[in-house]
Amino acid sequence: MEYFNFAVDVMDRWAASQPQGLALWCLDPATGSQTKFNFRQLSRLSHQAANFFQAHGVRQGMAVLVLLHRVPEWWICMLGLIRLGAVPIPGTTQLTTRDLKYRIETARVGALVTDADGAVKTQDFPGLRFAVSGGVEGWIDFRDYEQAETVFSGPTTLADDPGIVYFTSATTGEPKMVLHSQASYGLGHEVTGKLWLDLQPGDVLWNVSDVGWAKAAWSSLFGPWHGGACVFAVNSRGRFEPVAILKILAEYPISVWCAPPTALRLIIREDLGRWRFPYLRHCVTAGEPLNPEVFRAWKKATGLTIHEGYGQSETVVLVGNFRSLGQSVKPGSMGKATPGYPVVLVDENLREVGGGEEGEIALRLEPERPLGLFREYLENPPANAAHFQRGYYLTGDRATRDADGYFWFVGRKDDIIKCAGYRIGPGEVENALLEHPEVLEVSVIGKPDPIRGQIVKAFVILRSGSLPCQNLEHELQQHCKALIAPYKYPREIEFVDELPKTISGKTRRHILRSKS
Repeated sequence: MEYFNFAVDVMDRWAASQPQGLALWCLDPATGSQTKFNFRQLSRLSHQAANFFQAHGVRQGMAVLVLLHRVPEWWICMLGLIRLGAVPIPGTTQLTTRDLKYRIETARVGALVTDADGAVKTQDFPGLRFAVSGGVEGWIDFRDYEQAETVFSGPTTLADDPGIVYFTSATTGEPKMVLHSQASYGLGHEVTGKLWLDLQPGDVLWNVSDVGWAKAAWSSLFGPWHGGACVFAVNSRGRFEPVAILKILAEYPISVWCAPPTALRLIIREDLGRWRFPYLRHCVTAGEPLNPEVFRAWKKATGLTIHEGYGQSETVVLVGNFRSLGQSVKPGSMGKATPGYPVVLVDENLREVGGGEEGEIALRLEPERPLGLFREYLENPPANAAHFQRGYYLTGDRATRDADGYFWFVGRKDDIIKCAGYRIGPGEVENALLEHPEVLEVSVIGKPDPIRGQIVKAFVILRSGSLPCQNLEHELQQHCKALIAPYKYPREIEFVDELPKTISGKTRRHILRSKS
């Protein structure tokens, strides 16, 4: 395929074949207002947005930072930029002034789209400035895009042209720029939408993740619209409220739901027995391993299975529990390799390992590079050299694969704990601790030890009302020994009030290691 553009080849196709099909449904809980768009409307608005951006100086290939909440303008802006051939860089509104300065300078951002709050944090930005809320002095009012021409006749985009950039969540060091082509995400996420999300026209998908992260590309943009489904979005700006989530699931016709394990762990602590979800048929999760306790609790309360998936900002879904293919789910497993994606496990010498052996998750690039893989880490030769070796893309994650082809996550390559000759994945210990009723959140690291090399150390946040003490520490250790191999139990437990996190919510284990 020589040419590809998601707005042209996917959105315009749906606008022609099912113009009245519901495509975007935005809810604002604070005001109770709802906004709905069908595919024909979204297609027209994206044409207007592309013309508007172009008229104000945005050009094909220009990097454009998009910093918005879950408002309709985010989707209209993204589609307009994609249609124009500009390169959107979505960012979360939680980014600080320092974070934004780093991204703007590193990516050589030429234009910025944000709201009044974002304008305050980026008031010194020298490029083209668009505000989705009026009255921001010195900024172009993006709302005027509706006055633009309804047909965009700008340049066509090659399939391999720059398409979108995401900054990694940076659990260590500064964030890296992940560059996807027009096709690698725009076309590659067809497998995410149709196979893993199991979407089709008429479905309403709610992905609770923030639009600033790559998960939104998976489940709030490319994936669902490949399936002709409706994206449901809730513009909640306050604290995460499990009851509010359950109330929306019960009241709105959401058929497919995507939530990260962190959110699910909080949700299952509610009284799920009092809720009914009459429209919900399919549940998925990704971003980190899902502990089996959550899987069982949700299944018991709702009768619904949570289908885990695995991938990165650099990829589409590589491994998943695919309901659409009739695959059974093994609780705790990431699932099987995505059809058409040669996912393998390799050892330190890049030799592929057999069933039951631990190895690094890798994607074989030969004889043909898989479609949904990013192009490169922009301006980062060391990262490219580390991750692309001898015909493989190396993810940095480790796993095992059983005789049935199911993958089981072990941990990040740098997080593996080597204790007295044993290799211990922190996730398994964390899952065991999370099954204790007094544990709310936990992170496990390897602490240097002169005899064993490393010991397992756990940082534990207790549920409200629970008090840390030596007896509870011993109880948690015995609890782990009863659930997993005894050599994996945490020899040291530290009770804490919070864990250091990236903006995307991932624990920064290197900070915990530096304190141990």
